[in-house]
Amino acid sequence: MEGPATDEFQTRSYWRWSKEDFFPEKSFESWATYRSALRQTHHRFKDRLVGRSDDVTELGKIRKQSENEMKRCLNWWDLTWFGFGSVIGAGIFVLTGQEAHEHAGPAIVLSYVASGISAMLSVFCYTEFAVEIPVAGGSFAYLRVELGDFAAFIAGANLILESIIGTAAVGRAWTSYLSTFLNLPPNSLRIHTNLSKDFNLLDPIAVVIIVITSTIAMISTKRTSYFNWIASAVHSLVIVFVIVAGFAHARTSNLTPFLPFGVQGVFKAAAIVYFAYGGFDNIATMAEETRNPSRDIPLGLLGSMSIITVIYCLMALALSMMQKYTEIDPNAAYSVAFRSVGMKWAQYLVALGALKGMTTVLLVGALGQGRYTTHIARSHIIPPLFALVHPNTGTPIYATLLITISSACIALFSSLDVLASLLSVSTLFIFMMMATALLVRRYYLRGVSTRLQLTKLVICLLVIIAASMGTSAYWGLRPHGWIGYLITVPMWIGGTLGIQLFVPQCRTPKIWGVPLVPWLPSLSIATNLFLMGSLGSQAFIRFGICSGIMLVYYFFFGVHATYDMAHGYGQYDKAEELQAEKEMSGGDMDKAMVGI
Repeated sequence: MEGPATDEFQTRSYWRWSKEDFFPEKSFESWATYRSALRQTHHRFKDRLVGRSDDVTELGKIRKQSENEMKRCLNWWDLTWFGFGSVIGAGIFVLTGQEAHEHAGPAIVLSYVASGISAMLSVFCYTEFAVEIPVAGGSFAYLRVELGDFAAFIAGANLILESIIGTAAVGRAWTSYLSTFLNLPPNSLRIHTNLSKDFNLLDPIAVVIIVITSTIAMISTKRTSYFNWIASAVHSLVIVFVIVAGFAHARTSNLTPFLPFGVQGVFKAAAIVYFAYGGFDNIATMAEETRNPSRDIPLGLLGSMSIITVIYCLMALALSMMQKYTEIDPNAAYSVAFRSVGMKWAQYLVALGALKGMTTVLLVGALGQGRYTTHIARSHIIPPLFALVHPNTGTPIYATLLITISSACIALFSSLDVLASLLSVSTLFIFMMMATALLVRRYYLRGVSTRLQLTKLVICLLVIIAASMGTSAYWGLRPHGWIGYLITVPMWIGGTLGIQLFVPQCRTPKIWGVPLVPWLPSLSIATNLFLMGSLGSQAFIRFGICSGIMLVYYFFFGVHATYDMAHGYGQYDKAEELQAEKEMSGGDMDKAMVGI
């Protein structure tokens, strides 16, 4: 029995722009219902603060908001190369020289080791979640399940902000490296205007490259993977050349003194070069399109990140041995270093490698960001139109367009210097939340854990976070002190040991899990907070301002949309009900009942 509603659902065009597609919830039916919803904001916020999703809802009801399925077409080989394409961009070429010259000296290799360890701890957490909850939402979906709707909103808002600003920044950097490749001044390909400083250099080339890479990502996930293979293979050759040629012209005397800025310089640099590892979280968002998530995601994520860490350390060591750290050019380190050893032509190869790296970062970023945005829209935190998956391409075109258009507009006008450190804070903040969520997942289960066990877990988590923040603060205030660590480090050990001894594990991973729990997730919390503390105060001020703006949006829109979704006051179950009706009409009653 297929009714008119089902026929409409099946034949409705993907390209639509009605009010119901943007605001289907009851709270937005009229101004009267909206005013009524605003009067209930306090009650609704309390509901969403403690409201949590679950694995079944994320894998079932929420996914059906997209109306069409994403195509399962990826394997571990695709994910491994996506890892290379997403992570190895211009960062290694830009940040290595900058931090070696200004903060770490030859010990920049230790900075990469420290940040690599921190990144791997986060990769462990992401991998377990991606295997257990293989959906497109990545950290947003995982936090919705374990820490609740409000925590997920904070993460989701930062993810969208990171996506827009990060894509725009890479687009503008692409133009700068193209200028270098053509042996032109950095701003020669930009249009000079009379607008205010930081907004007076228009960059149409950045807009074009952002649009091209996003279009490829929207056409087909598998074809994007093929393109990424080829580009990453070219980049691999460039990296091999840099390492081999660098060591061929190495002088061990350039490693002395090894720690010119002390240990503090190593960790200050680690907080910056950490973001050369950024992008691996995009791979977790592709779990929904992976044929065998339980096998392919651990291989793809852990395999690519392990190799990337080794590559980064070798490239940093090669640069430090080619040239004295005081002579390293912070803006074009590898090009100048090769020129200093008589290989001037190599600067073009380095520029080509950086261009390729930024191209695949934009490409894989467009894939991951579109999928983050899709799942955020599935929950109705942003309008559900952006959750729709195209029936032919199997890709989230609306979600990708949202990020692409926003990024292109910012890339055209803004130099983004002011926002660069903001991305660092928000990324580390989300990674810290992910490690916390993993501990909650392992040690708390609704309907099983007692209130006493929950209280013990919360206390231990607060001790771990407080101790980690204290360690970071003491490092910043007294870099050469040690007394404070006699308090904060035992506190961290005590909080972690308290979870291990006094809070029983309620859940064991079915397929793949993080080893040494609770110690590795707790260490991830500590390292991410420590690196956050190494950033300047301006970054936190900007982060606070942006978070304030996000909260205004949440209280005027997000909390009401998600409240209606959770309590069935909107069209939350529309797609599911129509699918169930279709299944019933075909005689598959049992399958339909399981779906409901």
